[in-house]
Amino acid sequence: MTIKQLEVNILEQSYRLACPPEHEADLLSAVSRVDAEMSKVRAQSNVRGTDRIAVMAALSLASELLALEKSIAAGQAFPAEEIQSRMHRMNERLSAVIDQYQS
Repeated sequence: MTIKQLEVNILEQSYRLACPPEHEADLLSAVSRVDAEMSKVRAQSNVRGTDRIAVMAALSLASELLALEKSIAAGQAFPAEEIQSRMHRMNERLSAVIDQYQS
């Protein structure tokens, strides 16, 4: 499997991420979403420090995911297969980001 190296920016910080070429678009979408959420937290709160901003952004995104899961359980959202697929892709992307921090 070919792995592609991507240089991305999240909250004005550069990160080098690795992913298969077929997941590049999804990873870039995730990067954009995380960057937007972190920028929103920084702009709308007194939270300072990138790691604290990241935690607050993660909590916000997790809250959205939990609300979506509840709506699915109530039969108000799209099919469970799509949710599982998205969660799998998110987990892969999160693992890639965590691996970057551990390198």
